[in-house]
Amino acid sequence: MTLKEAVLKSLEEISGLTNYLEVCNHIIAHQYYDFGSAKTPASTVSAVLGDFIRNSDMRVKRIKQPGGTYSYYLTKNEQHISIDVLSGETMTATTLPKKSAKKKTYEERDLHKLLSSYLKNSDTYSKTIFHEQSNGKNNNQIWTHPDMVGIKFLNLQTKASQNFLKSINRIDTFKVSSYELKREINSDSELKKAFFQAVSNSSWANYGYLVAFEFSDSLNEEMSRLNQSFGIGIIALNANPYQSKVLFPATYRDLDFKTIDKLCKMNKEFEKFIEQTEKLMTASEKYVSGAEKELDEFCDSYFANDTEVEAYCTEKHIPTSEEE
Repeated sequence: MTLKEAVLKSLEEISGLTNYLEVCNHIIAHQYYDFGSAKTPASTVSAVLGDFIRNSDMRVKRIKQPGGTYSYYLTKNEQHISIDVLSGETMTATTLPKKSAKKKTYEERDLHKLLSSYLKNSDTYSKTIFHEQSNGKNNNQIWTHPDMVGIKFLNLQTKASQNFLKSINRIDTFKVSSYELKREINSDSELKKAFFQAVSNSSWANYGYLVAFEFSDSLNEEMSRLNQSFGIGIIALNANPYQSKVLFPATYRDLDFKTIDKLCKMNKEFEKFIEQTEKLMTASEKYVSGAEKELDEFCDSYFANDTEVEAYCTEKHIPTSEEE
């Protein structure tokens, strides 16, 4: 495993707040990485942890401690860390990532695995909806289908609270999102066309998003206006999916069950996604883990580590930050 992967694995196993020395000692004790003749492995680990923050990698966060030192933790473990502890200076970046201007050779659907990995890291199950598998030959259906759908379940700590919330207001136990995905958006006309396609495709979901691998910097003001007017969120996708950014958040809406029913009739994959979700929601405690595994296997695949990300981007000719 790479040193970066060893750092992530150590942070996951340590679970809570930690510092670079503890991470380094954990790596050495478990022989996750061979530092060879390096004289200062702890400094090397510190630099890798700093890279996560500088590169806006959403998997790792840090807070500033009294005295100017930093403690690190995995974002997915944030809910298990005291709110008082996290009330300090949490280091994250919000700048729009810059993209390569070189000729593109990847396909739009090559980006789906990047988006599914980004979503999975925030505990969202996602599934690609293939337009060509739908019933009928109406070209207008492209304005009805989302490219991808996702669902995130409310993470409650006890079974009692989960069952209670389900019994009184089942809809609040999950949130469903819709994603319209584009390779690049470089002009005002391209933005408006893609944005209103996202508006149309996501009318049924709690949240709707327009996602693109490349946005022109000149479009920031217009993206902000459209977001405020229509509530569609905007995500800038990165070749390292964990460095992707929500540029503008989506506005919550109630589910439109009539449109959901229409989509189920049109597309078997969408219908199965809804069925798998319902199966997990209604499963008894004894069968929850099995239903969750079944949903995970049905949904889109995602990357297990950074090595897989790099190999995939190379294979699909997706430009990375190192190539810029």
